[in-house]
Amino acid sequence: MQTPLKTIRFPHFFFLWFGAAVSMAEILAGGLLAPLGFEDGLLAILGGHALGTMLLVLCGLIGFREGLSAIESTRISFGVYGAKLFSLFNILQLVGWTSIMILAAARSLNETSRHLWQIDQYGLWCLLVGALVLLWIVLGRETGWKKANMAAALLLFALTIVMSSVVFADTTVLSKPAAGGMPFGAGFELSVVMPLSWLPLIADYTRFARSGQGAAWGSGLGYFLGSCWMYIIGLSVALVAGQADPAGMLLAANLGLSVLAIVLLATITTTFMDAYSAGVSVHTLLPGFNEKHAALAVTVAGTLLALGVDMEQYEGFLLLIGSVFAPLFAILLSDYFLLGNRQLRPGLMVNWLALVIWALGVALYYQLLKLDLIVGATVPVMFATAFTYILVGRFAAKWSLQKDSLKTSA
Repeated sequence: MQTPLKTIRFPHFFFLWFGAAVSMAEILAGGLLAPLGFEDGLLAILGGHALGTMLLVLCGLIGFREGLSAIESTRISFGVYGAKLFSLFNILQLVGWTSIMILAAARSLNETSRHLWQIDQYGLWCLLVGALVLLWIVLGRETGWKKANMAAALLLFALTIVMSSVVFADTTVLSKPAAGGMPFGAGFELSVVMPLSWLPLIADYTRFARSGQGAAWGSGLGYFLGSCWMYIIGLSVALVAGQADPAGMLLAANLGLSVLAIVLLATITTTFMDAYSAGVSVHTLLPGFNEKHAALAVTVAGTLLALGVDMEQYEGFLLLIGSVFAPLFAILLSDYFLLGNRQLRPGLMVNWLALVIWALGVALYYQLLKLDLIVGATVPVMFATAFTYILVGRFAAKWSLQKDSLKTSA
């Protein structure tokens, strides 16, 4: 396997992941926590993101140390065909994310264009956003891409400050009480699953890092700060306006052009990462397929899907991601960091033990969601999956050793 060229430093990771976090999808996710009120919602956001970002950084370190993409690293625990299975799952979730990003952006842009120019063309905005993402992909990871991404992230940072100044102009939002209808554990879970959704992507970038510290701190800080900020904005807007989309508040403050800039830049930088990593997963599934061509195809599919779906199932989509990837990466992280299995095993085509335990983890996730635990479902599922995998794995290894010993003595 060719060793990736390690050239990316801390600032590039920070701005890459900050830009990835600044998106309408994250703002809308924060709005789902409005029934908790501001104080409990803030606790759920910070606590869930702290846990989720820590897991994100650990997965990124595997990519840096081994020079593997995120999905390719699952071969360590699940074997060749196991990695191909999760490549397929990742492609599907990334097509879903691409459609959600484009859909959310088109909705905000359409509201803005109705207000500014009396133009109501949601479908046209979907196609325009999709076309801009395609253009960003065509630019690729060339020499100027890192600088362009940093410039976009800096502009997003400035625009986000403008958005925050409008959202928090009325400080009464900080004392909004809980409306009820959502347990704290559900809000915590919706905060954990957002960084969790990036677990199958982060190593696609950290494998190119110049240093492990730069990759870990840059990615972790950039994503944690950006994502928490977006969630808090979404929570606050939903508490004041009844919906998480801040476009209405910005338009009321005569900042319509800021809406256009924020939505377009945020959607392009984030959706590019989704599409690019989908291309990497397609290459894992079908090694002869070009990554960039796959990324372009995913963007086209996501754009077409955005024309015909709505946001009603957004919460269910987030929980579906948690159910699949929480037990998956619990197994990989325990295998890599606790059991010391850190190399691809060429002869391992499929690890049935790991797949069975992963499937049990998925089933457990949905059962725990019904219990409304204060720590959500991800934490107990990951602990239970990791513990089971380590315990059963060691028992299986011991049994295999004894079996080999009996054969030798015979």
